[in-house]
Amino acid sequence: MASFTNQDLRKAGLKVTLPRIKILELLEQAELHHMSAEEVYKALIDQGEDVGLATVYRVLTQFEQAGIVERHNFENNLSVFEITQEEHHDHLVCDNCGKIVEFHNDTIEEEQIKVAEEHGFKLSGHSLVLYGICDDQECKDSIK
Repeated sequence: MASFTNQDLRKAGLKVTLPRIKILELLEQAELHHMSAEEVYKALIDQGEDVGLATVYRVLTQFEQAGIVERHNFENNLSVFEITQEEHHDHLVCDNCGKIVEFHNDTIEEEQIKVAEEHGFKLSGHSLVLYGICDDQECKDSIK
């Protein structure tokens, strides 16, 4: 995962402010990598930070525009953010609990390029999201 510094914020045209630093640190240290703006806000409040939800949304949007984070809109209509990574990956999303798993598969990547070429496209990027039910026992038990 990429690690961003104060210098990277400045290069992106952003002032180094405490909310920006705290949000960046939180996203870099996120155990599950993907956080909604509300989750970022709650984590900051839990840490005793005095920051508003509007500030969190504004900073995340600025980070997205600067290429520091990527926004994903999965089918639950909830935007989640993750630090922009050097290596491409795709996602598995649980329809029941919302768990997100990152994966990379060379065969899938190669096939997508072939399909694009067959249709006269040169890929500039792509997003693959697979939906289903995860293997967490609590999740499986809750849908019986």
